[in-house]
Amino acid sequence: MSETATHEVTLLVRRDCPACDTAAAEIDRVCSETGVSWSTSDVDADAELRAEYGDRVPVILVDGVEHGFWKVEPQRLRAALTR
Repeated sequence: MSETATHEVTLLVRRDCPACDTAAAEIDRVCSETGVSWSTSDVDADAELRAEYGDRVPVILVDGVEHGFWKVEPQRLRAALTR
């Protein structure tokens, strides 16, 4: 019997970011389908996050590792969450 992996998705966003809103809707849909929890974090509220990711927002992290940026690829995200 195999164990189901538990994943966590974090979406790095900033205020007044239409692309972030679109990404959040896509992530919500995929995570709802796969039963994976997700959250957002404002890159401008953390100097380290802003320095690392600020020029690529929105950024999708899966289990703390960069999975993608600027737009969600639903099939790719779903595949990462069902491994």
